[in-house]
Amino acid sequence: MTTLFTKEDAEKIYHVKKWGNGYFTINDKGELTATPDSKSPPIVINEVIKEMKAQNITLPAVIRFHDILRERVKILNKKFRDIIEEANYEGRYMGVYPIKVNQMREVVEEIIEAGSKFDFGIEAGSKAELLTALAFNDNTNSLTILNGYKDEDYLRLGLMGTKLGKKIVIVIEKFSELPKLLKLSKEMGVTPLIGIRAKLSIQSQGRWAKSCGDKAKFGLTIAEILNAVQLLEDSHLKESIKLFHFHIGSQISDIRTFKDALNEGGRIYAKLIKMGVNLQYFDVGGGLGVDYDGSRSTNDSSTNYSISEYAADIVYGLKQICDLEGVPHPSIVTESGRAITAHHSCVITNIIDKISADQMVYETKKMAGEHILVDNMRDLINLLTSENYQEIYNDALQYREESLQAFKLGILSLVERAKIDTLFNQIMNSIVPIIANNDFIPEGLQSLKEKLSPQYLCNFSVFQSAADTWAIQQLLPIMPITRLNEKPTQNCSIADITCDSDGKIDRFISLDGIANTVPLHELKHDEEYLIGLFLTGAYQDVMGDMHNLFGRLNEVHIYSDAADPQGFYIEEFIQGNSASNVLATMQYNPEYMAQKMKKMVNKEISRGRILPREGVKLVNFYEECLKSYTYLKH
Repeated sequence: MTTLFTKEDAEKIYHVKKWGNGYFTINDKGELTATPDSKSPPIVINEVIKEMKAQNITLPAVIRFHDILRERVKILNKKFRDIIEEANYEGRYMGVYPIKVNQMREVVEEIIEAGSKFDFGIEAGSKAELLTALAFNDNTNSLTILNGYKDEDYLRLGLMGTKLGKKIVIVIEKFSELPKLLKLSKEMGVTPLIGIRAKLSIQSQGRWAKSCGDKAKFGLTIAEILNAVQLLEDSHLKESIKLFHFHIGSQISDIRTFKDALNEGGRIYAKLIKMGVNLQYFDVGGGLGVDYDGSRSTNDSSTNYSISEYAADIVYGLKQICDLEGVPHPSIVTESGRAITAHHSCVITNIIDKISADQMVYETKKMAGEHILVDNMRDLINLLTSENYQEIYNDALQYREESLQAFKLGILSLVERAKIDTLFNQIMNSIVPIIANNDFIPEGLQSLKEKLSPQYLCNFSVFQSAADTWAIQQLLPIMPITRLNEKPTQNCSIADITCDSDGKIDRFISLDGIANTVPLHELKHDEEYLIGLFLTGAYQDVMGDMHNLFGRLNEVHIYSDAADPQGFYIEEFIQGNSASNVLATMQYNPEYMAQKMKKMVNKEISRGRILPREGVKLVNFYEECLKSYTYLKH
């Protein structure tokens, strides 16, 4: 009798409810669905893929659920507003979106539009980002916060925004920026809005712990803050200091880090107020994390708090400090980007092949005159039992090592080596099911299952589409989008199509922490198998590189529509990079390359080595490849 495999069983493997935050679920048909908001019907992701194919949009591709993006903006703002009202806090919430998290125009536009009724603003950290903010953020009630190191052009752009009636807050990250700002503001006849960033003494945690402390890259020491206040007072611009700012890092997993930072930052704010600095805004920076692995813990890829708890700790914590110090409640600013953008985007790709040690076997039938090592390895298979598996394992390792040495000395033939390799793999694969149910697994055998696990070859580049999994060991949820009513029988790692050994993913979400494999289904010859990488909306879109000249992916923007038979529609398709695009980025001239190739072909035609008809086809094919998608066809 076949044991049924249910969506509940799939949930235990892939933990969708834990990391999906209500946006992703498994339906009764074993399909992964996206539910952008509580009012929208679930969208079957595989139906999105079918719609894409009908429009000749090929995989791999980025799918953006823009309703999720809007929902995240709404949730963050409403949580702060509700808690401010509940706490009788006298300031407002004036959040900003840091463009660096995802600079894609469609993402920035969507966030600005969704945040307009909340006066949700923008944070820029470079001249290019400021140029974007000036052009796109036309809500004069919202803030535009300018962070990062600043030259005169950057400062001049900021003052230009102020002149246009925008609330541009220029944050002083380095004391030397202040004299430049004073000079330019006088020259342009603009009274600036100034922010002061402090270097807090607290120790942050996680990968971005160095954002705080004396060695922090940005910010002013207490002495520098006091000198800055004095310089502005001497310049009759003390009233221009409107914002106090600190930043403790990205993806803060432990809520206590925020509490500690707020304690120190709140006290600095209060003391500055008492010194006559008319601060109006208290900017706690970024750090609001995403629970990538669903563990609700202090792991680097998780968080032990919710948005509600984050907002409550900031509002109530700052209120208490202000009330104790007898100073006004400032408006609260956060620079939350990851928590807004991560959920809305995923990468869908197809598995194109399987790589495994036992994929190709050699005939091991006994032949006259073969070396004794082949006989010995063959005997081990017949002797293997559930009682002697460790002895057989040890003997197999010894025989294999001896065979490698014998081959190097010219004693073994290629055929004999192929037989020994095949027999060795058969022995190891026979031991795995024996130890699978054992309470105790001997040392040396514990990693056997992982060593024998296959790699599924995926049609994408880790360096382009999941850079953080390679660069900082970020965990991302990875799972199939269909067949979730079937038990997955293959424990795999993921390999990409770049010719780089680092082009792989071998760290996956597990109830026990981190697993080196993910359960996937056996591939079928007549059926495409698709997997998704989820929570890729923050940083992955903008940090990918063109390793092996694999360019940006095709991209579709999905909107919910209850009146549509499928519950959604594709609002926009943005074509991924062609080979010509990525070559031009690297300073090649694709037209010149095509001309050179045509000359080479014509030369061979004139020599009689290629027929003219064939030559035309070769040139056309080369030009078609220049225009085509950089990823594999399927």
